[in-house]
Amino acid sequence: MPPDRLHRVAVLVLEGAKPLDVGIPAQVFTTRASMPYEVRVCGAAPGPVTGGDGLSYHVAHGLEALGWADIVFLPGYRFPDREDPPPAVVDALRAAHDRGTRLAAISTGAFALAATGLLDGRRATTHWHYTRALQARHPLVRVDENVLFVDEGRVLTSAGAASGIDLCLHILRGDLGVAASNHAARRLVAAPYRSGGQAQYVPRSVPEPLGERFAATREWALHRLGKPLTLEMLAEHAAVSPRTFSRRFAEDTGHTPMQWILRARVDLARELLERSERSIEQIAADVGLGTGANLRLHFQRVLGTTPSQYRRTFKLA
Repeated sequence: MPPDRLHRVAVLVLEGAKPLDVGIPAQVFTTRASMPYEVRVCGAAPGPVTGGDGLSYHVAHGLEALGWADIVFLPGYRFPDREDPPPAVVDALRAAHDRGTRLAAISTGAFALAATGLLDGRRATTHWHYTRALQARHPLVRVDENVLFVDEGRVLTSAGAASGIDLCLHILRGDLGVAASNHAARRLVAAPYRSGGQAQYVPRSVPEPLGERFAATREWALHRLGKPLTLEMLAEHAAVSPRTFSRRFAEDTGHTPMQWILRARVDLARELLERSERSIEQIAADVGLGTGANLRLHFQRVLGTTPSQYRRTFKLA
């Protein structure tokens, strides 16, 4: 890019666009001495766009802004799993990508990006509530539900709205360097880097059961997580053989019994970290994980963060 030209940013507002998702890139890349960017907010056509959450937009630019931009942001929008964006939008996004433009989706904006086919065979993410819907609607996309954002070169995706800030700061680091990114983070009162992925923000990591065959056994296990639990004990409670229990349990939950127990123990540890002053070692014993080291290991594997970091983020006042 010529050094005397501003970086060009287009924010594409689709029907049902979420206001925070629209505002994040518009504010992060606002033109100022420390931020050599020019931002244009656009839509499928200039004029009014019905937004989500009770807000509407009046955009000054149409799809021609995608041809002008160096990077296009696709904010999240309501009901992304119901239908694809208009064909003209999809074609304009593909044409922009072919010219070398970067395309960056925030939250459910990943659905609009996936509709172009540009995510096929690539890793991508979206808000945790929609990861399964994205995978089902676009099976060729390698959906990663545990990360805050994914950078695949000229196509980038982020998780829920706040992770749009993480993505924007990541882009800034690549464009202008760490000092500029850190300066922008301070201006936004945001962390330059956030630890972990979005798994820690999901209300409950235990898979929701699809059937009721072993509901009583699951409930029994949840009330004795601090005690030893084995496959044989669970199967005995369910009055079936361990082999039958394991197979049918996986059909119901998508996880083996012991994987499910581990996630339930991590969930209980999350609650204790939020609501109690108990030490990491005490919590590990309370939830049946034995030692603090064991709790840290499984916390990192399941949530992508540490118990201490999780407590600092979510501790109730």
